[in-house]
Amino acid sequence: MQNKIFAYFKRHKIKTTIGIILVVVYYFSLPRTLFKDSYATVIESSNGQFLGAKIANDGQWRFPESDSVPYKFRQCIVAFEDQYFYKHIGFNPVAMLHAFQQNRAAGKVVRGGSTLTQQVIRLYRKNAERSYLEKLFEVILATRLELRHSKDKILNLYASHAPFGGNVVGLEMASWRYFGLQPHQLSWAEAATLAVLPNAPRLIYPGKNQELLLQKRDRLLHKLWQEKIIDKETYDLALLEPLPQKPYAIPKIAPHLTEKINQEKRGQKITTTIDYNLQERVNEIVAQYYNVYKQNKVFNMAVVVVDVKTRKVLSYVGNSPTDKEHQKDVDVIQAPRSTGSILKPFLYAAMLDEGELLSHTLVPDIPTQISGYSPQNYNYTYDGAVPASRALARSLNIPAVLMLKEYSVNRFYEKLQKLKQHHINRPPSHYGLSLILGGAETSLWDLCGAYAYMASTLNHFTQTQDLYRSNEMTALQYIGNKPIDFGKEKREKNSYGAGAIWQTFNAMKEVNRPEGDEAWRFYDSSLEIAWKTGTSFGGRDAWAVGVNPDYVVGVWVGNATGEGRPLLTGVESAAPVLFDVFRTLPRGEWFNQPYNDMEKVMVCKQSGYLAQENCPTIEQWIPRTSKKTEVCPYHKMIHLDKSLKYTVNSNCEKVENIVSKSWFILPPVMEWYYKSKHVDYIPVPPLRDDCKDANAKPRMAFIYPSEFTKIILTKDFNGIEQPVILKVAHSNPDVELFWYIDDQFLGTTRTFHEKPLIASNGLHWVTVVDENGNEIKQRIVIERSSGK
Repeated sequence: MQNKIFAYFKRHKIKTTIGIILVVVYYFSLPRTLFKDSYATVIESSNGQFLGAKIANDGQWRFPESDSVPYKFRQCIVAFEDQYFYKHIGFNPVAMLHAFQQNRAAGKVVRGGSTLTQQVIRLYRKNAERSYLEKLFEVILATRLELRHSKDKILNLYASHAPFGGNVVGLEMASWRYFGLQPHQLSWAEAATLAVLPNAPRLIYPGKNQELLLQKRDRLLHKLWQEKIIDKETYDLALLEPLPQKPYAIPKIAPHLTEKINQEKRGQKITTTIDYNLQERVNEIVAQYYNVYKQNKVFNMAVVVVDVKTRKVLSYVGNSPTDKEHQKDVDVIQAPRSTGSILKPFLYAAMLDEGELLSHTLVPDIPTQISGYSPQNYNYTYDGAVPASRALARSLNIPAVLMLKEYSVNRFYEKLQKLKQHHINRPPSHYGLSLILGGAETSLWDLCGAYAYMASTLNHFTQTQDLYRSNEMTALQYIGNKPIDFGKEKREKNSYGAGAIWQTFNAMKEVNRPEGDEAWRFYDSSLEIAWKTGTSFGGRDAWAVGVNPDYVVGVWVGNATGEGRPLLTGVESAAPVLFDVFRTLPRGEWFNQPYNDMEKVMVCKQSGYLAQENCPTIEQWIPRTSKKTEVCPYHKMIHLDKSLKYTVNSNCEKVENIVSKSWFILPPVMEWYYKSKHVDYIPVPPLRDDCKDANAKPRMAFIYPSEFTKIILTKDFNGIEQPVILKVAHSNPDVELFWYIDDQFLGTTRTFHEKPLIASNGLHWVTVVDENGNEIKQRIVIERSSGK
């Protein structure tokens, strides 16, 4: 008896074990991720419109799985493929029996009998060879799939992985390929057309089997009407719709952003920050200018539009619609290019912010040579002295170099690092003073990020009553759902104070507008933006960047190959694009003044320095940090006779007859050029002949050369050695100057003090004496050119 009981339990234990094993096998019969196919990279605009895509690794246009199946396609596919889809458990035994009977009677497969769930399994198994055993596997796996997922999820898996002809896989791609629409935009006729395709996807090829495809579609539409899914009017109208013919091209609204995202998030569907309508308008603007500029063999262009408040990139045009020969695939937005003058506002703002400059402080604009480096203004002229804000607005090179020399290259380099100019990555000594004139490289992306930071800093400060944010220099964003962290609020500034930024942007408002827009400030509808242009050496890069409280727009024009072109400049080539883009954007107000970071002070009206007792003054707003700038060095008290025509002293005039006046006096070289541009500048009256002033300082200085200048004498085409031209400025143009080289007399000059010189190699002293006995000296080094 015990043996029988033991045998009974043993048999049932084995059955239980086998049952458990079967349950476990059944449970794990499907992998957690059913489809491991590679997907295309798809990017959409901020409102879900299709911008572009990159094909999957296996050469299929297979979009990532969508979240749901649109109502019309769901009704069509269920009615056509599996009308009992929402009632069965994964397979339909009645349909399978009918299919078996019909196939046996016909002697071939004429009907499948598979449910949509079974078809998902077949897609998962890569359409394994058809057999009754395979059919059994499908049934088992289909029931397992039904236990794992909802009906809607199963339908979504089918719609995402069904073949739709050629290398088109999935409903979303098929909608775009055949109708140029998103799935939810399909009409009933279009949804019905796509519903019948996976059953026989070869039907879709243009010009082939169109009649058969039409019959299938219309039968499905008739069924939808019979089952009252659509009404008679909808049915009749749907029958009139034509079939798709030539497949639609994949949109290329933002091809370079598509490629960038494809490298970072391959095989994903990404919603970007791009404004679809703005992107299309900017594309049109770029195409229009490209058609003009290519006549001058300028083939590449890039534009970025950034929302200041959110740092979202609203438009990303990485290149013009050129061809492969002209580098159409290069994303110029990310490419490092020579800066030209585009960094000058950063230096101006830094000097304002650190109290080394006021907005209207006069800075020298004179011939300059620093350790063999001789910067030149774009038009090769000199103003002598120019207000710093005007030097920025006019993009004068010499004042910028002299400002950088005063500020120091090392300090400016560190400032640019804080502004995240990643391509300026060599030691400061590598760049030297050329850093401010195009000796470094930046990208349009980094540049727009820096200007967005400045605008956002100013906005936040004025909106929160003198607060900054710790992470204001956050990166620009092009992924739509990516959170943006500006950090915590604080009292301390990051890189620039709000007052310095406000004054910098106001100076940038005065930049000369492009040709045809010179009278912009006289129109109420004028664009109120701060903007700056830049042109690199040899016409290789033309820059323009503009900013207002809402947007930053950056433009680059040139050749991606680096080939320079004549007439290619920031003002003439990039700025017109900039203004056309700004005209497509909503108009807004100008920046609010950050009163809590500024204060009113008395400033010298003529020099722009803090006023001293001898200055004519004007009240101006300055950044709080600028109170430590020096007072005006150019106003001095001079003594005149009663006629006010001569300077005198107590040696030649009674004290009671001397008239003391404050006088605006520039150094000789600055004065020489300044008075030619300012008719209201009055030089110091000459010393009266009967006066002697042993302490009077010479009123002359060398324009060229500077101390220890190395001068290389060259030859012309005829082999004749050319002299160097020495130049001196004197406060009195009528005075006669006497020139010497070492101890040898060279001659005299009057009015225009220029003297040609040819001397032996080596160190020499140049001496100049005026007729009053004032003397200046300069050491120079002469060398011969090694060329013929």
